Amino acid sequence: MLKSMPGREYSDDMSLTNTHPGEEMKNALTVGDVAAETDVAPSAVRFYEKHGVITAERTAGNQRRFDESAACRIHIAKFAQRVGLTVREIAELYADLPSDPEPADWRRIADLIIAEAQQRVTDLKSQLDALSSGVKMCDLNRHPLRP
Repeated sequence: MLKSMPGREYSDDMSLTNTHPGEEMKNALTVGDVAAETDVAPSAVRFYEKHGVITAERTAGNQRRFDESAACRIHIAKFAQRVGLTVREIAELYADLPSDPEPADWRRIADLIIAEAQQRVTDLKSQLDALSSGVKMCDLNRHPLRP
């Protein structure tokens, strides 16, 4: 469940909105804000940025500032990692994602993660079939069920 921060809350489309009138929201999230929103360490936020999962702009003082989609991108990235995707694969999924994603954009990402998960399940079942086939373990690489 996504947490809201004081002065910010999630809307139905999963975007983080500002509840303080007059305060600029664009690029307003610090590393600490994103870390708190996603239950990851600040170093993980920097890691995700380094690998292209999220992007930041720099202030005049060279501090990172993230837009409101950063927390959502990390939540989805953590889920995709549990499915088995690498951070590089996740960054590739996000490559064509607009800076202010709409629900349809997130649906496209979900569909891609679902397809990848289904393929991995199929591959794992094939490996289980190979293991259950009675073939000598050292011959499994030559087993016809291996993808």
